[in-house]
Amino acid sequence: MAGCFFGEMGFVKPPATGVIKGMFIPKLSGQGATGDAIALLGALVMPHNLFLHSALVLSRKVPNSVRGINEACRYFLIESGFALFVAFLINVAMVSVSATVCSADNLSQENLDQCNNLNLNSASFLLKNVLGGSSKVVYAIALFASGQSSTITGTYAGQFIMQGFLDIKMRKWLRNLMTRSIAITPSLIVSIIGGSAAAGRLIIIASMILSFELPFALIPLLKFSSSNTKMGPHKNSIYIIVISWILGFGIIGINIYYLSTGFVDWLIHNSLPKVGNVFIGIIVFPLMAVYILAIMYLTIRKDTVVTFIEPEKNDPNVQNHMENGFDQTDGVFELGHVPYREDLADIPLPK
Repeated sequence: MAGCFFGEMGFVKPPATGVIKGMFIPKLSGQGATGDAIALLGALVMPHNLFLHSALVLSRKVPNSVRGINEACRYFLIESGFALFVAFLINVAMVSVSATVCSADNLSQENLDQCNNLNLNSASFLLKNVLGGSSKVVYAIALFASGQSSTITGTYAGQFIMQGFLDIKMRKWLRNLMTRSIAITPSLIVSIIGGSAAAGRLIIIASMILSFELPFALIPLLKFSSSNTKMGPHKNSIYIIVISWILGFGIIGINIYYLSTGFVDWLIHNSLPKVGNVFIGIIVFPLMAVYILAIMYLTIRKDTVVTFIEPEKNDPNVQNHMENGFDQTDGVFELGHVPYREDLADIPLPK
């Protein structure tokens, strides 16, 4: 599907200057554009994937040395960064193709109607130049594959959280049945009642909720990885800390801005009686305040628990062996490894 959208870009030829400008100077225009941007952010950087990436580290054999851990962090950064970069390019291709096709002057009435109500049910026409009449079939297969990918990552992340935070372990088939039923049941009910249009809207709402939840996973991660008492010599550099917090506060600011302006705009323009609006405001505004206060609490909360233990500074032999990945046990230095969990997500690992 990614190749099809990149191929479609060769047919529709979006203006390169406009694409590059939009990548670095984003602009939101039109009704619902801010909500769609927030949904795109939540779908691209899912909060549970932050736990998933952290847990996958334990499925790799990493030497317990400063050099080994630094190299592992570098490779994990490249791995995750490459995946996110490819996802970013795919999103750029999709947005560029959609904007170019729907802004063309020679659109047929059918395509114009589809552009005015562009959703997952009608977006397959964007690939007609590449796939022709089979665009709907290929697009449906791609949607099914993306749904499976999202479900699998959600299941893995749920298992890691249950095992790590709650220490809950269960059989694989029972875990898959429970997590997938929780995910599928609400979507199935909405699809049956509201049809494909409601299902598409549900996807956007769910992605927006993921974006609103992102600070509760992002802030602890930034504080943990930047803490000297947690990470020791492996903590983030000052440049990473500054850039990460700027981006984090940017995400938080966008979420709060959309929540406040979107809700106030809905209160002003809805058709409910004033009494109903008052009661809704009494309920929603305190919830928004709780959301903001919870983020502030996570940001300013101090964690004094020390989990990183430095080697003996006055013993050069201990420091050298620590650097090379050796642990001292009863006077004998043995090669150590970072905690290794082969049971995580039942991932088959090479022997």
